[in-house]
Amino acid sequence: MFEKDSIVIGLLLGLFLPIMGFALWLEIYDQLETNDLISGFGAEDFRRRTSALLGICVNLIPFAKFNNRRFHNSMRGIMIPTIIYGFIWFFYFGLEILH
Repeated sequence: MFEKDSIVIGLLLGLFLPIMGFALWLEIYDQLETNDLISGFGAEDFRRRTSALLGICVNLIPFAKFNNRRFHNSMRGIMIPTIIYGFIWFFYFGLEILH
């Protein structure tokens, strides 16, 4: 997967890794709440907002690997969906934070 410089590979990773990261962070929060390590009271918006942001940040891992190998097309492919996800996050959650 990390052996070819292709914008398509970057796009696919950039689209699917944040979704998997989002699901992973939500599961971690659920497990922590189930084991009474954190309180679940009033934190639903915080969890969704934080999990979405951390899911987007998962794209930094393959981005760094592609940067080390100087795969510029793959880096571009990752950045396109990352920027789109960032705008979606800001318009969905960011305006809520500002008020």
